[in-house]
Amino acid sequence: MPQVNTSKGAERHPEKRRNPDRPQPRRPDWLRVKAPVSAEYGATRALMREHNLVTVCEEAACPNIGECWAQKHATMMILGSVCTRACAFCNVATGRPDLLDPHEPQHVGEAVAKLGLRHVVITSVDRDDLDDGGADHFAQTIRAIRAESPGTTVEILTPDFLRKDGALEIVVEARPDVFNHNMETVPRLYPSIRPGARYFHSLSILQQVKKLDPSIFTKSGIMVGLGESDEEVGQLMDDLRSADVDFMTIGQYLQPTPKHAPVDRFVEPTIFESYAKLGRAKGFLLMSSTPLTRSSYHADADFAALQDARNASLGATA
Repeated sequence: MPQVNTSKGAERHPEKRRNPDRPQPRRPDWLRVKAPVSAEYGATRALMREHNLVTVCEEAACPNIGECWAQKHATMMILGSVCTRACAFCNVATGRPDLLDPHEPQHVGEAVAKLGLRHVVITSVDRDDLDDGGADHFAQTIRAIRAESPGTTVEILTPDFLRKDGALEIVVEARPDVFNHNMETVPRLYPSIRPGARYFHSLSILQQVKKLDPSIFTKSGIMVGLGESDEEVGQLMDDLRSADVDFMTIGQYLQPTPKHAPVDRFVEPTIFESYAKLGRAKGFLLMSSTPLTRSSYHADADFAALQDARNASLGATA
C-alpha cells in the first residue's frame, strides 16, 4: 500500500490556503448528476480498497464516478496520491509525495483481472522527485496487466515527464494501446492554471510518441470554462493535429473547492457539439466533447471507436 506522508508538507493544497475563496456558481441543469448509491458502485469501491488502490475518480472528485463504477469502470492512479505540482484546477493533494509501493503494479494487474475489464485506464500524479518521473512504474504496471489479463487493452494518462530524459522511451517501449497526455488548457492560461508545466513540451510528448511507435493511439484533452476563447480552442486543435494526435476530449471545468481557479463560464451543450464538429473537420479520428466528458469517460467504447475509425481511414486510402 502507498505510504501516505502525514507531515505538514503533505497537507492538501497548502499553497491554495493563502488564496481567498472564490464563490462557486450554481451549476446548470445539464451538469447535475445523481449521487452514487448502486450495489455495483459499492462492489467496485470495495475491490479498490481490497487491493489498496488509489483512483483518480475519487481523488479528482469526478462527477461521473457513480455511472462509471456501476459499470465496473475505474481509472486507477499509480505512484501514490500526493502530487509534486500545484495546478489551479486539480483536486489531487499537493505536497511531499508518497513512498513508492513496489507491489502496486501487481495489485493493479490483479484488480483488472478481477473486474474483468476489456479496457483499463492508468494515470498518476506528477512525480518530479523521481529520476524518471515514474516512467518505469508505468511500464511495470502495463506489463503486469498484460500478464494477469492478456485480453485487456491498456490506456495510460501520463504526466509530462518534464526534464526526465529517456522517461518517455521507457513508457512507449511497454507499448500501451493508447497514450494520453492532457494539454488541459490553452497556452495563454498556462502561467495561472498549469504553472509547473510547459505547453510546447506537453505538445512535443504527444508528437514524440507517434514518432517512436506510430501504432499507438495518441489522445489529449482540455477543460473549457477557465477563461479561454473559442478561437483559442480551435488553435489548440490545430496544434494537436500538427502533432498527429488521434483523439481529443473536451469537457466543462468544475471548480473543486473555493480555493481553486474559478469557473469563467458554463459552456452550453450546443457549443460542445460545435467543438466536436470542428475537431472532426480538422482530422481527429475521434472527438468526445460534452459538458461531462472527462479523459477516461467511456474509454472502453471510445477505444473500439478509435479502432474502427483507423480501419476506415486506412481503407479509404488503400
